[in-house]
Amino acid sequence: MEVPTLVKNDNWLFPFASDIVRRIQFFKNKQEDIEENYGSLYAFATGHFSMGLHLIDDAWVLREWAPNATKIVLIGAFSDWQTKPGFQLSRQDHGIWEIRLPKTSLKHGDLYKLHVFWEDGDGLRIPAWARRVVQDDETKIFSAQVWQPEEAFEWEDENFKARFKHPLIYEAHVGMSSMEEKVSHFTEFKEKVLPRIKRLGYNTIQLMAIQEHPYYGSFGYHVSSMFAPSSRFGTPEELKDLINEAHKQGIAVIMDIVHSHAVKNEAEGLSCFDGTYYLYFHDGPKGEHPAWDSRCFNYGKEEVLQFLLSNCRYWLEEFHFDGFRFDGVTSMLYFDHGLEKNFVAYQDFFQGQEDMEALTYLTLANQLIHHIKPTAISVAEEMSGYPGIAGAIEEGGVGFDFRLSMGVPDFWIKMIKEHTDETWKMGHIYHELTQHRSEEKTITYTESHDQALVGDKTIIFRLVDKEMYDNMGKQMESLVIDRGLALHKMIRLVTLATANGGYLNFMGNEFGHPEWIDFPREGNNWSYKYARRQWQLVDDHALKFHYLNDFDADMIKLVDRNELLSKPCVALAVNDDDQVMAFSRGDYVFVFNFNPARSFTGYGIAVAEGKYKTVLTTDQPDFGGFDRVDMSHLYYSQPIEHGGDHHQILLYLPARMAMVLKRQKIRRVY
Repeated sequence: MEVPTLVKNDNWLFPFASDIVRRIQFFKNKQEDIEENYGSLYAFATGHFSMGLHLIDDAWVLREWAPNATKIVLIGAFSDWQTKPGFQLSRQDHGIWEIRLPKTSLKHGDLYKLHVFWEDGDGLRIPAWARRVVQDDETKIFSAQVWQPEEAFEWEDENFKARFKHPLIYEAHVGMSSMEEKVSHFTEFKEKVLPRIKRLGYNTIQLMAIQEHPYYGSFGYHVSSMFAPSSRFGTPEELKDLINEAHKQGIAVIMDIVHSHAVKNEAEGLSCFDGTYYLYFHDGPKGEHPAWDSRCFNYGKEEVLQFLLSNCRYWLEEFHFDGFRFDGVTSMLYFDHGLEKNFVAYQDFFQGQEDMEALTYLTLANQLIHHIKPTAISVAEEMSGYPGIAGAIEEGGVGFDFRLSMGVPDFWIKMIKEHTDETWKMGHIYHELTQHRSEEKTITYTESHDQALVGDKTIIFRLVDKEMYDNMGKQMESLVIDRGLALHKMIRLVTLATANGGYLNFMGNEFGHPEWIDFPREGNNWSYKYARRQWQLVDDHALKFHYLNDFDADMIKLVDRNELLSKPCVALAVNDDDQVMAFSRGDYVFVFNFNPARSFTGYGIAVAEGKYKTVLTTDQPDFGGFDRVDMSHLYYSQPIEHGGDHHQILLYLPARMAMVLKRQKIRRVY
């Protein structure tokens, strides 16, 4: 095979070209096999049309894959929850079991399960392809539910045009999106949170915890039913209504999809479905995730590939999702899951630890996603920096559009925890925020839901700590709060403005949401106190929280409306001694003075010839600043002495402040 473009573009990859070629060939072999046997990848990903429960003509048809089963019986209220002969499935070819029932046998809303028997045991199971799963309020037992509303949902988003080149993502969890101590619903999110996202200017929402999961506190990452929207948030139609309304508002919606592992639960999940532990998962220790206490999929099985690829197609077509953020990709890439491993050199990626079957699945998934919806985006939650993960398939990559830049929040935590303000190095900051592989685009962020979980701290809490409880009133004076607000704005602005692709913010962090996230559990007496969002704080203009919120909105809109992330990021000044940094994107110049004590007058910043006007500063009174910059002042560039044709503008840079200037068009009179 010819040397892939991925390798040609990175000389450091040449020693590992054979490893990359082997991965590509593995994928192509599987692709050719699928096309030969099914006609196309799209035709292969149709399992959800035949498997599970469907009303076909005037009969219910239920099919499940359980090759080790000796008998399967459909049970529910319609059979008094007994294993009656009239509801027994019959074995078909390839381990498929099937039953056909008259339309009158089941009705919308009926609960059901499968009683699966195997050679030395039996168990009640929820069908793997179930599209609706509900939990009994009293017994807490989960059951599948017949879901066949009389009227199909009518979409109104045919004119929606997604802006995916540079997604500005608002990461959200529907359940904890209410001010009240409860589990919120899709409709409430649509009515109360979606308008906030619209006002802030984010163009994409990333919904977490959509796939059904037995334990609410897992944040949706221990999935039990891949095809069922979590019923604790509402009905499938209410989820569709939320996505439909977001599209009507011009906002794309992507889904946090979990295909990296699955919950171990047998009564609710796929584990030991037919009496074997290797049906969907690897057998033995390889099928157990040592860190997550969950099961690992066997991506080498054709039935598993079809199950997961059909799942991708299902969410895109049935619910109109605009793409996916794939969870736990690093865990999928390596047999050791990348645990306790530092990826510091190229050989760390290529030591025979790569899981070719998992890499092939991810490549097939990306190919399918973009075939179904060319405007869709796929984001890899991948921390090792695996070469090609966000590279084009035709160039030898795995095909993701973006890699989540997970090192950036870790970097900011380290800076705040371990270094005093006076020692922050601009060269270090600029390097960390702009480094990336040439073939990949990234989604960068200062903090996601991970940094807000109990046991960790958000940026605002690291900056102000207990002062937040007493000194966020506008009448209160606090140097700690002043510093915290200033750095909160500056850190977000520099992270967004240097982004190489897109940006992400977790729900509520835009206004410095206080405290942590802690879902109800035995250890907190099943309290919802910390599993909600305190919107009343940002809505109360007697408090300072809205300063951060309003700055975030103006920052996001400035970058989005002017398509600044499509312009190259060019360093103009990186001065460690002064702690001043400046860079440009198109006609916009971003200047940061991270110095906590020193302000500068007449500070020269090299720019293109022209006149410049300040369009945004972190020091504006509307954002809780001290109004030290004259927003009306025009800066005319001046030739740099002995600098040839180079120009500069001379700026007043107050301490701990950032500003954005725009180059103005100059009318020339001839």
